Amino acid sequence: MGKITVETCEIEGLKVITPTVFGDARGYFMETYNYNDFKEAGIDQVFVQDNQSASKKGVLRGLHFQKKFPQDKLVRVVSGEVFDVAVDLRKGSKTFGKWFGVLLSAENKKQFFIPKNFAHGFLVLSDYAEFAYKCTDFYHPDDEGGILYNDPEIGVEWPIPEGTELIMADKDKKWGGIREFTAAQS
Repeated sequence: MGKITVETCEIEGLKVITPTVFGDARGYFMETYNYNDFKEAGIDQVFVQDNQSASKKGVLRGLHFQKKFPQDKLVRVVSGEVFDVAVDLRKGSKTFGKWFGVLLSAENKKQFFIPKNFAHGFLVLSDYAEFAYKCTDFYHPDDEGGILYNDPEIGVEWPIPEGTELIMADKDKKWGGIREFTAAQS
């Protein structure tokens, strides 16, 4: 191994990955994904779709998930900086409803592995950010679900700079909280 460092998180299944960066006077090189290294680190997934988005400062995307076709995700920032969040929605999990956040940036080059059945979202902290992620299932538009980003029962501590007006999709302002999610699962 040696090409990546993997940190486990207090929520089982979540992992923060730091690649080895080889730099010199020309710039740098790193492997952003190598199946063998990830498999050795316990992330033995087949990714079928890569996505990339660009957003400006104050954009909050999430908290999203796929209901019947859940996806594992491997996310990273190509340009800029975001605060990335995963919320455990796994039925029967001892950390159900708990969240974990990590700062991802082009500078720190960290990646965040989020298993199936987690809600996911991020807040753009830099003036501009490009966000890239790999998924283990295709996106199904009719299967999208969400949890309200500021549900007090979850209590995500978003690092929203003072005076920042959040920019969100209308759907992200209307999701229910964890109680509505739990009621819909019953």
